[in-house]
Amino acid sequence: MDQVFQYGSDHLTVAKTLGIAAGHIRGALSPATVDRINASHSHVKEIVQQHTTVYGINTGFGPLCDTKISEEDTRKLQYNILQSHSVGVGAPIAEEIARIMLICKVQALAQGYSGASLATIERIMWHIDHKVTPLVPEKGSVGASGDLAPLSHLFLPLIGLGEVWYKGEVLPAGTVLQKEGLPPIALGPKEGLALINGTQFILAHAVKGVQRFHNLLEAADIIGAMSLEGLMGTHKPFDPRLHDIRPFKGNQLVAHRLKTMLETSEIMASHVDCGRVQDPYSLRCMPQVHGASRTAWKHLEELTTIELNAVTDNPIIFSADDTISGGNFHGQPLALPLDYAAVAAAELGNISDRRCYMMIEGRYGLPKLLIQDAGLNSGFMIPQYTTAALVTENKTLCFPASADSVPTSLGQEDHVSMGSISGRKLHMILGNLEYILAIELLYAAQAVDFRRPLRSAAVIEAVHRFTREKVDFASADRIFAKDIAALHTIVSDHSIVRVANHVAHAQNIDLNGPYHESFRLS
Repeated sequence: MDQVFQYGSDHLTVAKTLGIAAGHIRGALSPATVDRINASHSHVKEIVQQHTTVYGINTGFGPLCDTKISEEDTRKLQYNILQSHSVGVGAPIAEEIARIMLICKVQALAQGYSGASLATIERIMWHIDHKVTPLVPEKGSVGASGDLAPLSHLFLPLIGLGEVWYKGEVLPAGTVLQKEGLPPIALGPKEGLALINGTQFILAHAVKGVQRFHNLLEAADIIGAMSLEGLMGTHKPFDPRLHDIRPFKGNQLVAHRLKTMLETSEIMASHVDCGRVQDPYSLRCMPQVHGASRTAWKHLEELTTIELNAVTDNPIIFSADDTISGGNFHGQPLALPLDYAAVAAAELGNISDRRCYMMIEGRYGLPKLLIQDAGLNSGFMIPQYTTAALVTENKTLCFPASADSVPTSLGQEDHVSMGSISGRKLHMILGNLEYILAIELLYAAQAVDFRRPLRSAAVIEAVHRFTREKVDFASADRIFAKDIAALHTIVSDHSIVRVANHVAHAQNIDLNGPYHESFRLS
């Protein structure tokens, strides 16, 4: 592990965050960052000693902001807030997402505007580096003032409470600290509030969502191209001249990818003069539909990167004499693009389902239901029922959580983002989309087999061979759920995209052209 990221100084990206979470990049603090952290912490201690009234340092929280807290109780206040705000319910979020939350919080605290102590920040870094990851319930945040409930659970282990993943099992945090010879952290004034005020639950879901969505955008182009080959479609709608006169960069990228993947195909060359005037929209309009989803992805990626380098707690400490109680914890800046991305991901599933349906209709020389002996065999009739169910479920998940707000905190927090729900819903949709694309891959591989001995171009042939290593051609009915599960794995774990990119690189095929730089995972 040679690469080092300096929290609070270096620019954090989605890729770097995922690298730290996976253990490929080590996080550290530069001397300058340590100085900023210590200075900010000293400002808070000075505020307490001067008895200056500052929200959350020597006042109660939320509607209790006018209640003064004595100097001797300012530390107890921070312990109380972690415990009283730990009200999350439901299953734990994924361990990786909880670890991303820790990384995001360190990056925010290390910038020196929160008053957190060096010892507290270093303990959070210990949890990251040793993969001792707190259990965080999935439900309970309204996305302002920050992700209070999940962040409270995330940081209970600092004071010896809550539970953690530890060496493959879930244990009480206090037990793990004893095993590791570490005492609980003694939280100082403002620290509890700095830990739980912020958007790190929403942000972590956005970070992982950006990665998952990017993989599925890449896979959708590859699988869509294979479907087009199986359906004897044309690559003419991918002509760059068409997209130069409507120059959406996402559309241009997808058109380039599709045209490049199909350029030397024998299947394509075999029906140049077939007389078919134009293909249905789900083939012809892939650049427009997949491209629009690319644009939504890019919007989410850009705003996620801004938030990764932002300070989102409250109050903000500029000096002992200069503090601001503001609203940087409000999740709306991410809630809206997460909802937009959810619609965009659902649309990839909608158009994929239409291609699946087309392949079982018995059109363009394919056998009905993609099987020779239909009647005795139901063939591939029913997997499309599953895509139909999944796209409908995704449509119901597309209602924007950010369009709703329920006042909390006795009206003090009278508009909230619900961005935590936006983030969770995006992942539900992406999970369904992984299965939809797996079923389209099942259909597309079967359809291409009916075009033999003709071959497609190199990338499509490589993906087809890889698919056939996992799932055989179907000449009779079988339990297709097993096939779907096998293909779901290679779609969701990025294998399809890796195979395509490997072959393209080996054969000097430029899959992404001049448009890729805007849409790469940075």
